[in-house]
Amino acid sequence: MSDDDLAWAGVAGQAAAVARGEVSSRDLVAATLVRIHRYDGRLNAFTVVLDEQALAEAAVRDGQRGDRGPLHGVPVAIKEEIDVAGQVTTFGGRANSRPATQDAEVVRRLREAGAVVVGKTNMPEFGQFPFTESVAHGLTRNPWNTSRTPGGSSGGSAAAVAGGLVPFAMGGDGGGSIRIPAACCGLFGLKPQRGRVTSAPMPHLWWGLGTAGPLTRSVLDSAIVYDVLRGSLPVDRFRAEEPTTSFAAAAGAEPQPMRVAWSTRAPSVGQRPHPSHVQAVRDTAALLTSLGHDVTEVDPGYPDATAAFLPQMWGGIRSEFDLVEDPRRLERRTRHSARLGAWARPAVVERALRQGERVAERANRVFDDHDVLLTPALACRPPEVGVLDGAGAVRALLASMPMVAYTALWNVTGNPAASVPAGFADDGLPLAVQLVGRRHDETTLLTLAAQLERARPWADTRPAL
Repeated sequence: MSDDDLAWAGVAGQAAAVARGEVSSRDLVAATLVRIHRYDGRLNAFTVVLDEQALAEAAVRDGQRGDRGPLHGVPVAIKEEIDVAGQVTTFGGRANSRPATQDAEVVRRLREAGAVVVGKTNMPEFGQFPFTESVAHGLTRNPWNTSRTPGGSSGGSAAAVAGGLVPFAMGGDGGGSIRIPAACCGLFGLKPQRGRVTSAPMPHLWWGLGTAGPLTRSVLDSAIVYDVLRGSLPVDRFRAEEPTTSFAAAAGAEPQPMRVAWSTRAPSVGQRPHPSHVQAVRDTAALLTSLGHDVTEVDPGYPDATAAFLPQMWGGIRSEFDLVEDPRRLERRTRHSARLGAWARPAVVERALRQGERVAERANRVFDDHDVLLTPALACRPPEVGVLDGAGAVRALLASMPMVAYTALWNVTGNPAASVPAGFADDGLPLAVQLVGRRHDETTLLTLAAQLERARPWADTRPAL
């Protein structure tokens, strides 16, 4: 296998190549670092590249004997908001300067499974917006068209994977921040059930909204990583029900006929989907019908989640504001957000969480008669970079609405939801649809998404960098 083919082999392919002895972990990581330094100047996906540390860690992997983890020797990039020992957790800005003393639990689990951390990836400050743009680290660009955004807030992670720089990268999703960049960049991105992945050392991420998770090129790759990550700790406020099978097994299973509901109506008032996204949903519904599923157009009867979402979002921003060492070094827009969210005190957020449960009860009625809900992933096409240039907090929030129109509701409810590639639009950028599952039921989504991937393969498509 050539270095170029190995770079695009994904998690499963690279892990298998190391396990077979076709490549050492050190050589794989060295080739990964070469690609990062060759191509990231066009993307600005990375904020930190850990050359010496990654090569040393890979050498340790090569010296290990006995049982090896499922990610043994595989490179991974970590979003800036997740602690990596010895690196500053910047939250995408300049307000922190002290390195983290230990890995976040998700990073510890990745290393324990054999992964090698090669760097940290760009994000907007505090992950507030679905555009990866910041004063501290500049603009991250979409590998399919570098004049367009890769989305956000996990845009650095998405650009790194879509550009073939790493086989997977860790992101986070508090309103769509895994699914949105996955949709913009032609990746598979699953937001898991609330509580599926530990938030340790923190008890929660943006209260009930946030979760960590990977961005990958294939469904199986995501499933393999989630099998490593899943499981809660005593510190976690939220816990998910245990699945009956591994996620990797679910991704490899042949699905039984499912009841699939579809709708292009946006949960957010006033948002209309781009015609190409409507067509992507219709085409996917037709494909699912041809695959033997019972597919029906529905009106999901979406509840208004605003009163539950905004207090948790503002409360999350406020809590991160209080964590940084020097708030004066935050962007003006972020300081404005913190002032706007001053009312989101703990008692207000707790009421919002209770309101979110009422929203969830209503939103989940669609699953009384259906197994999966199919929707657009985005309302708009990925805009040109520079959306946040000169924008204050309010203008930036308004610009974000078409990007989060279909995703944010499911952060409030906690349901698993995935962005699944659906070809390309006339503008040359990827198309995607969203699959939403019943609470605690990622396995159904993985099985159905993997069937779609087999029917219209996407993982071998490569942007020309």
